Amino acid sequence: TNAKICKPLTDSFNSFSQVGNLNACYFAKRGFQVEVFESREDIRQAKIVKGRSINLVLSHRGRQALKHVGMEDTIISKGIPMHSRMIHALNGTQSPIPYGKKGQVILLLHSAETTETGAMTFVRAEGAKEEIQADLIVGCDGAFSAIRKQFLRQSRFNYSQTYIPHGYLEFTIPPINGEFAMKPNNLHIWPRNTFMMIALPNLDKTFTCTLFMPFEEFEKVTTGDKVIEFFQKYFPDAIPLIGAEALKRDFFRLPAQAMVSVKCSPYHFGDKCVLMGDAAHAMVPFYGQGMNAGFEDCLVFNEIMDQLNEDFSAVLPEYTRVRVPDDQAIADLAMYNYVEMREHVNSKWFLFRKNVDNFLHIIMPRTIIPLYTMVTFTRTRYHKVVKHWHWQDKVRKDIVHVHSTLFKGL
Repeated sequence: TNAKICKPLTDSFNSFSQVGNLNACYFAKRGFQVEVFESREDIRQAKIVKGRSINLVLSHRGRQALKHVGMEDTIISKGIPMHSRMIHALNGTQSPIPYGKKGQVILLLHSAETTETGAMTFVRAEGAKEEIQADLIVGCDGAFSAIRKQFLRQSRFNYSQTYIPHGYLEFTIPPINGEFAMKPNNLHIWPRNTFMMIALPNLDKTFTCTLFMPFEEFEKVTTGDKVIEFFQKYFPDAIPLIGAEALKRDFFRLPAQAMVSVKCSPYHFGDKCVLMGDAAHAMVPFYGQGMNAGFEDCLVFNEIMDQLNEDFSAVLPEYTRVRVPDDQAIADLAMYNYVEMREHVNSKWFLFRKNVDNFLHIIMPRTIIPLYTMVTFTRTRYHKVVKHWHWQDKVRKDIVHVHSTLFKGL
């Protein structure tokens, strides 16, 4: 049987290339004849790839998907383990917030037409057309999927995209004397309520620094001097790390980039075509789950293939039924986590709530599980994570209310 996997046909920002590659491994392992179509140049050979990198985070879901095809150890050997968030206050003090229990870490990694006959027509750069026939087309071609665009012509296909009002710019923190300029095993966050900056380590001892901010705020910073003035006000400790001249240069090197969240359903068309990764559910990058959700797509599809004996007419609708509510749940959580990262981590109530969650998790480990732990360190279905999170929130509030009432009585 013949499976075609389409990879990015546009410049989307997240994890579609990896999903396409992993899908190819899954189908090849089953004995399918696999062809992978990629429109962009090989990033390893490209001369310029700066400006839209968005570091990739690998956690439990993604690792389980890689493990199934024997690739987990190879991939994790090329990453940097991350133990906690490191919060940078305005006065320069730093405070760690662990991701989970001891030992729990995340890992930092560095146009077509289709019809229900299983045929695709590709238009090459020079204008030549080529038609490809397949038993199954897997669209892993990113947030602006050309495969998904064909689904829009079909009746009862639901689609929405939402651009958040914030964009992002990237900077680089170079090494100091050949070593990392900050502690490398942390996600460094400068939360400033309506915006934030983060820094993530790279294998070459640099940090990729990303400023997330409303577009109208970017537009107010119009000169190099205003860049320095802005950083002195909000991120003074970052200026010597990035360098004043580099800041003034890189702030204007590219316009602030947009971030989009995409939802659609169904994920399949007949028994000939299915969407995965960002093509099915692009999300903003604030939960570090874009690649993990895409990798889990591959694993879930593979599990359903086992259950239904590789019958595409049954597998594809079942994949839609199972996966749509989960992917839409994590897309919503990614939106929520941006508010948490830029604003809530500054709050004493947030830190108190997190301590309460961790304490309850210790005494009731199977009943009370922190949200981040459920998302990042388990394979609990995303939509069930959200339901359990809401239930836990009610329990926590009840406990806090009872304790406050008791203290008042005393």
